[in-house]
Amino acid sequence: MGRWEPNAQSRLRQAAMDLYAERGFDQTTVAEIAERAGLTERTFFRHFADKREVLFAGSERLQALLLKSVAESPLLSEAAAGPAALAAVAAAFEVAAADYFPPVEYSRQRQRVIDANPPLQEREVAKMDRISAALAGILRERGVGDLAAALAAEAGTGAFKVAFTRWVADPADGSLLGHVREAIAELRTLLPATA
Repeated sequence: MGRWEPNAQSRLRQAAMDLYAERGFDQTTVAEIAERAGLTERTFFRHFADKREVLFAGSERLQALLLKSVAESPLLSEAAAGPAALAAVAAAFEVAAADYFPPVEYSRQRQRVIDANPPLQEREVAKMDRISAALAGILRERGVGDLAAALAAEAGTGAFKVAFTRWVADPADGSLLGHVREAIAELRTLLPATA
Protein backbone atom coordinates (compact mmCIF):
# COMPACT_ATOMS: atom_id res chain seq x y z
CA MET A 1 0.00 0.00 0.00
CA GLY A 2 1.40 3.39 -0.98
CA ARG A 3 1.83 6.31 1.36
CA TRP A 4 -0.72 8.46 -0.45
CA GLU A 5 -4.28 7.36 0.14
CA PRO A 6 -6.74 9.25 -2.08
CA ASN A 7 -10.07 9.99 -0.38
CA ALA A 8 -9.04 8.05 2.70
CA GLN A 9 -11.52 9.78 4.99
CA SER A 10 -14.50 9.22 2.70
CA ARG A 11 -13.44 5.61 2.07
CA LEU A 12 -13.21 4.99 5.82
CA ARG A 13 -16.54 6.68 6.43
CA GLN A 14 -18.30 4.60 3.78
CA ALA A 15 -16.66 1.37 4.94
CA ALA A 16 -17.76 2.09 8.50
CA MET A 17 -21.32 2.90 7.46
CA ASP A 18 -21.53 -0.30 5.41
CA LEU A 19 -20.20 -2.41 8.28
CA TYR A 20 -22.45 -0.72 10.84
CA ALA A 21 -25.42 -1.56 8.60
CA GLU A 22 -24.29 -5.16 8.08
CA ARG A 23 -23.07 -6.08 11.56
CA GLY A 24 -24.21 -3.34 13.88
CA PHE A 25 -22.18 -0.59 15.47
CA ASP A 26 -21.04 -2.52 18.54
CA GLN A 27 -19.95 -5.54 16.53
CA THR A 28 -17.76 -3.52 14.14
CA THR A 29 -14.10 -2.89 14.95
CA VAL A 30 -11.74 -0.21 13.73
CA ALA A 31 -9.56 -2.94 12.21
CA GLU A 32 -12.51 -4.16 10.15
CA ILE A 33 -13.34 -0.65 8.99
CA ALA A 34 -9.75 -0.03 7.89
CA GLU A 35 -9.55 -3.39 6.15
CA ARG A 36 -12.85 -2.80 4.29
CA ALA A 37 -11.54 0.60 3.13
CA GLY A 38 -8.23 -0.94 2.02
CA LEU A 39 -6.34 1.15 4.56
CA THR A 40 -4.51 0.66 7.84
CA GLU A 41 -5.74 1.22 11.38
CA ARG A 42 -3.12 3.94 11.67
CA THR A 43 -4.74 5.75 8.74
CA PHE A 44 -8.13 5.38 10.43
CA PHE A 45 -6.80 7.07 13.57
CA ARG A 46 -5.33 9.91 11.52
CA HIS A 47 -8.85 10.79 10.47
CA PHE A 48 -11.03 9.72 13.41
CA ALA A 49 -10.42 9.48 17.16
CA ASP A 50 -12.60 6.35 17.38
CA LYS A 51 -15.38 4.58 15.51
CA ARG A 52 -18.04 6.92 16.97
CA GLU A 53 -16.32 9.87 15.34
CA VAL A 54 -17.18 8.46 11.92
CA LEU A 55 -20.76 9.44 12.81
CA PHE A 56 -20.03 12.71 14.60
CA ALA A 57 -16.97 14.19 12.88
CA GLY A 58 -17.90 17.58 11.54
CA SER A 59 -20.15 18.61 14.42
CA GLU A 60 -17.75 21.42 15.23
CA ARG A 61 -17.94 22.67 11.62
CA LEU A 62 -21.74 22.67 11.78
CA GLN A 63 -21.71 24.61 15.03
CA ALA A 64 -19.18 27.09 13.64
CA LEU A 65 -21.31 27.62 10.52
CA LEU A 66 -24.43 28.27 12.60
CA LEU A 67 -22.64 30.64 14.97
CA LYS A 68 -21.06 32.58 12.11
CA SER A 69 -24.43 32.97 10.45
CA VAL A 70 -26.07 34.30 13.63
CA ALA A 71 -23.07 36.49 14.50
CA GLU A 72 -23.26 38.14 11.07
CA SER A 73 -27.04 38.23 10.82
CA PRO A 74 -28.43 41.52 9.57
CA LEU A 75 -31.73 40.53 11.20
CA LEU A 76 -30.37 41.38 14.65
CA SER A 77 -30.17 45.04 15.47
CA GLU A 78 -30.01 46.88 18.76
CA ALA A 79 -33.64 47.97 18.43
CA ALA A 80 -35.16 44.62 17.55
CA ALA A 81 -32.75 42.04 18.92
CA GLY A 82 -35.39 40.05 20.83
CA PRO A 83 -38.07 39.69 18.12
CA ALA A 84 -35.49 38.90 15.45
CA ALA A 85 -33.63 36.25 17.46
CA LEU A 86 -35.71 33.33 16.21
CA ALA A 87 -35.50 34.64 12.65
CA ALA A 88 -31.70 34.78 12.89
CA VAL A 89 -31.51 31.22 14.24
CA ALA A 90 -33.92 30.00 11.56
CA ALA A 91 -31.85 31.67 8.84
CA ALA A 92 -28.70 30.02 10.22
CA PHE A 93 -30.30 26.57 10.06
CA GLU A 94 -31.45 27.31 6.50
CA VAL A 95 -27.85 28.12 5.53
CA ALA A 96 -26.67 24.87 7.12
CA ALA A 97 -29.44 22.88 5.44
CA ALA A 98 -28.46 24.27 2.06
CA ASP A 99 -24.68 24.01 2.37
CA TYR A 100 -23.55 21.57 5.04
CA PHE A 101 -25.32 18.21 5.07
CA PRO A 102 -24.38 15.16 2.97
CA PRO A 103 -26.88 13.50 0.61
CA VAL A 104 -30.02 12.13 2.18
CA GLU A 105 -29.08 8.46 1.69
CA TYR A 106 -25.91 8.86 3.76
CA SER A 107 -27.87 10.78 6.40
CA ARG A 108 -30.49 8.04 6.51
CA GLN A 109 -27.83 5.38 6.93
CA ARG A 110 -26.16 7.41 9.71
CA GLN A 111 -29.48 7.96 11.47
CA ARG A 112 -30.34 4.24 11.39
CA VAL A 113 -27.04 3.46 13.12
CA ILE A 114 -27.68 6.13 15.77
CA ASP A 115 -31.29 5.05 16.30
CA ALA A 116 -30.14 1.46 16.95
CA ASN A 117 -27.62 2.43 19.64
CA PRO A 118 -28.73 4.28 22.83
CA PRO A 119 -25.24 5.66 23.67
CA LEU A 120 -25.06 7.15 20.18
CA GLN A 121 -28.53 8.63 20.65
CA GLU A 122 -27.30 10.28 23.85
CA ARG A 123 -24.31 11.69 22.02
CA GLU A 124 -26.55 13.09 19.28
CA VAL A 125 -28.76 14.78 21.89
CA ALA A 126 -25.69 16.19 23.64
CA LYS A 127 -24.40 17.53 20.30
CA MET A 128 -27.68 19.35 19.65
CA ASP A 129 -27.74 20.67 23.24
CA ARG A 130 -24.24 22.12 22.74
CA ILE A 131 -25.34 23.74 19.49
CA SER A 132 -28.39 25.27 21.15
CA ALA A 133 -26.34 26.60 24.08
CA ALA A 134 -23.76 28.08 21.70
CA LEU A 135 -26.50 29.74 19.65
CA ALA A 136 -28.02 31.23 22.80
CA GLY A 137 -24.57 32.54 23.73
CA ILE A 138 -24.02 34.25 20.39
CA LEU A 139 -27.51 35.75 20.54
CA ARG A 140 -26.67 37.21 23.96
CA GLU A 141 -23.49 38.66 22.49
CA ARG A 142 -25.62 40.29 19.80
CA GLY A 143 -27.77 41.99 22.46
CA VAL A 144 -30.63 39.54 22.90
CA GLY A 145 -31.80 39.12 26.50
CA ASP A 146 -31.09 35.87 28.36
CA LEU A 147 -34.59 34.40 28.20
CA ALA A 148 -35.23 35.40 24.58
CA ALA A 149 -31.82 34.05 23.53
CA ALA A 150 -32.39 30.71 25.24
CA LEU A 151 -35.91 30.33 23.86
CA ALA A 152 -34.96 31.33 20.30
CA ALA A 153 -32.00 28.94 20.30
CA GLU A 154 -34.03 26.03 21.72
CA ALA A 155 -37.02 26.65 19.44
CA GLY A 156 -34.85 26.96 16.33
CA THR A 157 -32.82 23.88 17.23
CA GLY A 158 -36.02 21.96 17.98
CA ALA A 159 -37.52 22.93 14.63
CA PHE A 160 -34.33 21.81 12.91
CA LYS A 161 -34.40 18.44 14.70
CA VAL A 162 -37.99 17.88 13.57
CA ALA A 163 -37.08 18.92 10.02
CA PHE A 164 -34.08 16.58 9.96
CA THR A 165 -36.16 13.64 11.19
CA ARG A 166 -38.78 14.34 8.53
CA TRP A 167 -36.09 14.69 5.84
CA VAL A 168 -34.46 11.32 6.48
CA ALA A 169 -37.91 9.66 6.56
CA ASP A 170 -39.22 11.47 3.45
CA PRO A 171 -39.99 8.87 0.75
CA ALA A 172 -40.14 11.66 -1.84
CA ASP A 173 -36.53 12.68 -1.07
CA GLY A 174 -37.47 16.32 -0.52
CA SER A 175 -34.68 18.72 0.33
CA LEU A 176 -33.52 19.32 3.87
CA LEU A 177 -33.86 23.04 3.20
CA GLY A 178 -37.51 22.56 2.28
CA HIS A 179 -38.14 20.60 5.48
CA VAL A 180 -36.36 23.26 7.58
CA ARG A 181 -38.43 26.03 6.00
CA GLU A 182 -41.64 24.06 6.56
CA ALA A 183 -40.79 23.40 10.23
CA ILE A 184 -39.89 27.05 10.87
CA ALA A 185 -43.08 28.23 9.15
CA GLU A 186 -45.13 25.87 11.30
CA LEU A 187 -43.32 27.05 14.43
CA ARG A 188 -44.19 30.63 13.52
CA THR A 189 -47.89 29.72 13.27
CA LEU A 190 -47.64 28.47 16.85
CA LEU A 191 -45.93 31.69 17.91
CA PRO A 192 -47.66 34.38 15.82
CA ALA A 193 -45.87 37.24 17.60
CA THR A 194 -42.56 36.08 16.07
CA ALA A 195 -43.81 36.01 12.47
